[in-house]
Amino acid sequence: MLPALNTRHHRAALGVFAFVVVAHWAEHIAQAVQVYVLGWRLPEARGVLGLPFPWLVTSEWMHYGYALLMLAGLIMLRRGFTGRSRTWWNVALGIQVWHHFEHLLLLVQAMTGNHLLGKPVPTSIIQLLVPRMELHLFYNTLVTIPMVVAMILHLRPTTAERAAMRCSCAPRLAAHPREATA
Repeated sequence: MLPALNTRHHRAALGVFAFVVVAHWAEHIAQAVQVYVLGWRLPEARGVLGLPFPWLVTSEWMHYGYALLMLAGLIMLRRGFTGRSRTWWNVALGIQVWHHFEHLLLLVQAMTGNHLLGKPVPTSIIQLLVPRMELHLFYNTLVTIPMVVAMILHLRPTTAERAAMRCSCAPRLAAHPREATA
């Protein structure tokens, strides 16, 4: 299964993964717009899907599950990247490792009732400095940007990167713009 995800099904798997990641990121942006543009109070600002399904916002299990899914996707699709795109994918993976740890910390606190530094609610480490809504928008942005850069570079490989690729994400005959003018 994994070899196929990084070879013949890499492009489709990246498309599905990107859709899930960008949709989740859009939920965080929608919540920020609800608070900062529409003036909603934080308990009412639940993104788009959180309005009809409020438990999506309040469930630590759901947030942890998404963080784990994101981590698994970044790990499973990593072998399909080469060169510069692999470097950017690794950056996204490294950031997601930390983001996952923070969600694991929140989940453990929610399950045990023992909150960090005696806070009244589950609290992540960086949340001690930055409010949760803004922090999660920041984390998701921080993971999404290098992931998107990796995908763009993956679709526009250099000749050497293309030769190392085992998938068909990038056209085989198209020359990289820098190499076409050299």
